[in-house]
Amino acid sequence: MLTVKRGHLSIAVVCMALGFMLALQFRIAMDQKASLPYQRVEELSARLIETEKERDALQEQVASLQQAQPAPGGSEGEQILRELRLRSGLTPLEGPGVVVTIDDSKIQSKAGENQNLYIIHDDDLLKVINELRAAGAEAISVNGQRLVATSEIRCAGPTLSVNNVRSAPPYEIRAIGDSATLENALRMRGGVMETLQVWGIQLEVKAAQDIVVPAYKGAARFSYAKETEEAST
Repeated sequence: MLTVKRGHLSIAVVCMALGFMLALQFRIAMDQKASLPYQRVEELSARLIETEKERDALQEQVASLQQAQPAPGGSEGEQILRELRLRSGLTPLEGPGVVVTIDDSKIQSKAGENQNLYIIHDDDLLKVINELRAAGAEAISVNGQRLVATSEIRCAGPTLSVNNVRSAPPYEIRAIGDSATLENALRMRGGVMETLQVWGIQLEVKAAQDIVVPAYKGAARFSYAKETEEAST
């Protein structure tokens, strides 16, 4: 009987030790898990501050280059520079075109239905912009941000980021080009406008003759690409 009691006591001690170890391990794991979001926030905050400093320095360089724009009627080199500035989006432009306004749906989603179907996403804007470009748009802006070759459009939480600048709906897209062609490209049957309206996304297209598209205010730099001679084929 004494041996049995000792066996029971040994088992109890082992169980208590095992339980203590499991509880300790669980607590450590929870503490580490809780600290991860804070570490992530600290890391993102530091990266954001560094990026903002970099952005401000580059914007100053762009401003100085923009002030050096040559006057009309200059030399051939100045004419070429002016043409390059125009094509790269560093010059504000004006002309006929369309103004497209896009806003989230006002339809209430049904129980169990995906609410994301009723709000605007980056790919929705991209579809509209691609249609405008395919229809011959010569200059495009989104909420005052000029689109150039290096522009990005991506989701940033409940907002969208264009040229690393956040903005919320409604989104106003201005496109310079042939007004009728641009409008028909969006309104064609089975096109982007009809698809978005299935989910109640509000999309309005207005033709105008005096649309102004601002200049690109960001900066472009090449860290890895270097100028080289074109390879012969």
